Amino acid sequence: MNEIEGKKARMSFHFIKAFNFFSYGTIAVYSTFFALYLQSIGISPLKIGALMAGGPIVSLIANPLWGYISDRTRNIRLILILMLTGNLVAMQLVFLSDSYTFIFGCMLLFFFFQMPLFSQSNSLILNSIEGTRHKFGAFRLWGSCGWAILALITGPILGQIGISRLWIVYTIMMLVAIAFAFTLPRGSSPKTSQGVNYRQMLGNRVFLVFLVIGLLLSIPNSMNTTFIGLYMAELGGHTDLVGWSAFLSSIFEIPVFLLLDRYLSKNTRTMVSCLILVSVLYALRWFLMAGAGDAQQIIFIQALHCLTFGAFYYIGTQLTALIVPSELRASGQAVYALTWGGLSGIASGFLGGYLFQQVGPSSIYWAGTGMALIGLIGFTLLYVYMKTTADNKPEQNVSV
Repeated sequence: MNEIEGKKARMSFHFIKAFNFFSYGTIAVYSTFFALYLQSIGISPLKIGALMAGGPIVSLIANPLWGYISDRTRNIRLILILMLTGNLVAMQLVFLSDSYTFIFGCMLLFFFFQMPLFSQSNSLILNSIEGTRHKFGAFRLWGSCGWAILALITGPILGQIGISRLWIVYTIMMLVAIAFAFTLPRGSSPKTSQGVNYRQMLGNRVFLVFLVIGLLLSIPNSMNTTFIGLYMAELGGHTDLVGWSAFLSSIFEIPVFLLLDRYLSKNTRTMVSCLILVSVLYALRWFLMAGAGDAQQIIFIQALHCLTFGAFYYIGTQLTALIVPSELRASGQAVYALTWGGLSGIASGFLGGYLFQQVGPSSIYWAGTGMALIGLIGFTLLYVYMKTTADNKPEQNVSV
């Protein structure tokens, strides 16, 4: 690689980091404050839960569809631009109305573009750094940084201008993210002379079991994302504290990603053993949330987010990249995103909305504690299975 090509590659990596910062940060503003906005226009927690569950239903189609289109076009940059533009248009329609039926319809459109966004950006990173010394975490941490900083900044801004003007902050940030999307590399996946073999991807038992168990951990995480703002408001918190909660839940993901980049062994058994520990920490996190007495306590408990979702997200992305063939990387990441974003969103919306309104907010976290313990058992059994089969067959990272 000559000097000009090297400089161009370095600039490309800087643009990927900037794109991650603003794309994740914009969605942080949405996920942190949108439930409060809906409540401000008179929508009940049960209806908010149903609204959030209705969107992920669309993602059951959107994730594999966008993954397939991305693999076929071999142009992830174009896919990301289309997704962000659709995202922006759908949310403008949402902010223009206070009709629940109209908002529900627009949210279906929003989730069609939103749910596959992060899996596709992950694919772009993995494809761009393949064959280089760069590691995934060094790029993904910029998303965490954007999530933390922009959510923290937005809290006091909304405290001054009012939650009804959430659309202004969201629109500005999304336009910046779209601008950076045009600077991204193409992010094409490797060409293969063989046909696309989806059976090879979905026929891997370890991958399928990982997806099912991961779904159990993702449901309470999605419930927390949707209802934590309302939970804190009920405990006397205001938008500033909600912003601090989002900040602490994300900023510490940065050292976690760097440490995992450096020390995590890239083999399936090691990753599954780490997921056992993640399940324990999830159970602890939800147990503490269930017993929280005020909004300030929740802020500090949210710091466990970096060791739960942060580690689960990183390990799951890397595990999927190991198991799924490189020519199906975008589709594999889409299937992974389908569980922690789509299926979990459906279950968490309906279940979380019902528990919040009919039983009380703390019941969401008691249910999450139980699910995390089941996940702990599941990953332990999966590890035992992998260790047993390794005695009869040498471990293969992509075929267990």
